[in-house]
Amino acid sequence: MKIVREVSLISKGSFAESQEWTVIQNEIRTAIELIVWPPGASNFTINPTRHGNGVKPIKNACMAALKENFGWQLETPINYATRAPGRIDATKTLDNHLFALEWETGNISSSHRAVNKLVLGLLRGVILGSALVLPSRRLYPYLTDRIGNYEELEPYFDIWRAVNLTEGFLAIFVVEHDFTDPNVARITKGTDGRALI
Repeated sequence: MKIVREVSLISKGSFAESQEWTVIQNEIRTAIELIVWPPGASNFTINPTRHGNGVKPIKNACMAALKENFGWQLETPINYATRAPGRIDATKTLDNHLFALEWETGNISSSHRAVNKLVLGLLRGVILGSALVLPSRRLYPYLTDRIGNYEELEPYFDIWRAVNLTEGFLAIFVVEHDFTDPNVARITKGTDGRALI
């Protein structure tokens, strides 16, 4: 799988220039690039059936790569609001803070919730750096119907950029298939994420 765009949505303080971010950015890039389809391939080829492929197995492949190759923690419970905002898909400890990664598997409302969860963590000082992974508009039609995607979320970026922070970082990674092939098996919801790396 390939990354077609990286956007620094929020960058306050020195984290963007730190060695920690350089390491984490490379780990995220590597984990995404390790995602292949079909199993055993060297790239990510998707069946171009409209809404024909599951999303969670793709996410799970990235999570498995982060955990197994780089020691990230998965499904991290965090409580920094009146009601817990839910688990973070993957986290890495940075001294007294966390770096948090969310991979979008829901609709556009879910994408907004994911960004809000990350921004709230930045505001509370629990998270120092964060990232959201979203499919591109080109990948979007072949995934679960109405999956959140970069182009649909982009018009709201100014809202999050206006958040008053002295320290905090949020990046967006936009992912896409390498090729399409109608003869390749579709990615079903039940596919094991380990099969994709």
